[in-house]
Amino acid sequence: MKTRAITGFFFIAVLIAAVLWGAVAFVSFFAVVAACAVYEFYSMVQTDDNKPMVVIGCVTTFVSLGLLSMVLTGHLPEQYLLLVFAAIFVVYINGLFRKEGHPISSIAYTLFGMIYAAVPFGIFMNLGFLESAYNAYVPLGFLIILWTNDTGAYLAGRSFGKRKLFERISPNKTWEGFWGGLLLASVASACLARYFTTLTLGQWIVVGLLISIFGTLGDLVESMLKRNCGVKDSGRILPGHGGLLDRFDGLLMAAPLVYLFLKFFVYPI
Repeated sequence: MKTRAITGFFFIAVLIAAVLWGAVAFVSFFAVVAACAVYEFYSMVQTDDNKPMVVIGCVTTFVSLGLLSMVLTGHLPEQYLLLVFAAIFVVYINGLFRKEGHPISSIAYTLFGMIYAAVPFGIFMNLGFLESAYNAYVPLGFLIILWTNDTGAYLAGRSFGKRKLFERISPNKTWEGFWGGLLLASVASACLARYFTTLTLGQWIVVGLLISIFGTLGDLVESMLKRNCGVKDSGRILPGHGGLLDRFDGLLMAAPLVYLFLKFFVYPI
């Protein structure tokens, strides 16, 4: 428990620093996190029959999000994002030269790893640039709500949890924990509206609900993935917490939904 607490403290401190340091630090940090998350995914699913293209997948992820970072920070025009498609074609072409008997499986796992573990981070990075210029308060608020939801779910589930939420996938999660997380996330959203005035109270509440609901679903999906692969944690990079996917599982599903809400209803083109 002590190791878990120390790791959690420094992990949160690093995340907050990366978000508040500025646009370059924000996009660079999460591009690296995404590449590491993709590597964790490949490590989990790799077997004698399933052999994702680990190096190509991780490099493609880092290069793609690096291009996105440079576009978001104004160092490159948007047309350079088309190079991402060229990077993806490398995965297809490499499949032609792999000698194992399941090239389609290798291509599928490689691309799915990028879709599952990298694309959401790219969308999350866009939350800092909804008004073109970098604004740290939307991604920071997102992370605060995500952490608050996890904390509320843990405390309520441990204190009052009786009814299983999805026992087949995650036996420890309960409906009481879900509602506790939703309640605390809503409280956090209301508090953020007072200090982070980028969004209104109503908008922060909706963001909080989306993070709580879809963050929980993201957690369940990652639990399903780990159960399918027969592993307890996605990695060991964070002592006491597991891997990066274990810590960002809620973000993977919640970030796209929050971004869509903000782009359609708050910052329409």
